[in-house]
Amino acid sequence: MTTPDPQPPTATHIRLLAGHASSGRPVFEVLPALALESDLFELAGSPGLVLGCAAGDVLRIGEDEQFEVVAQGENLCVQAYRQGHFSPEVFAELRKAIGDVSGLAEAPPDLSFVVVTVSRSVGLPAIERVMDAWAARTDGIEWWFANDDQADAAH
Repeated sequence: MTTPDPQPPTATHIRLLAGHASSGRPVFEVLPALALESDLFELAGSPGLVLGCAAGDVLRIGEDEQFEVVAQGENLCVQAYRQGHFSPEVFAELRKAIGDVSGLAEAPPDLSFVVVTVSRSVGLPAIERVMDAWAARTDGIEWWFANDDQADAAH
């Protein structure tokens, strides 16, 4: 018999260091997460700017908003950009295509970038086929795995 956790995780948002602007100022991304301990969080959404993590990963966050992946989750994070913004039609095509492999494509309202969360169990070749086919239909799309050391080359 399992005893319920007296302190269930709490939904919150965390701020992660994404890099630095040309001025040297830090750039942060705010992401949904579940608080597990004071410095331990389970990421509830994949990032659009930050590299090295995906939804489902457990992160230890330092006071400087830098993080360490303590436990890798089951998801891969794919980030896509293009000069300018994505059109609603191009984004809809990706949502359908990645949905066919049980993935989720998300973007901010202005469609300035796209984030895809998909289970590692789908396999890198299948994800690459979907992303390459989608990107080939529109000029200027670049995409990459944001949290997989074996597949970090841009496409």
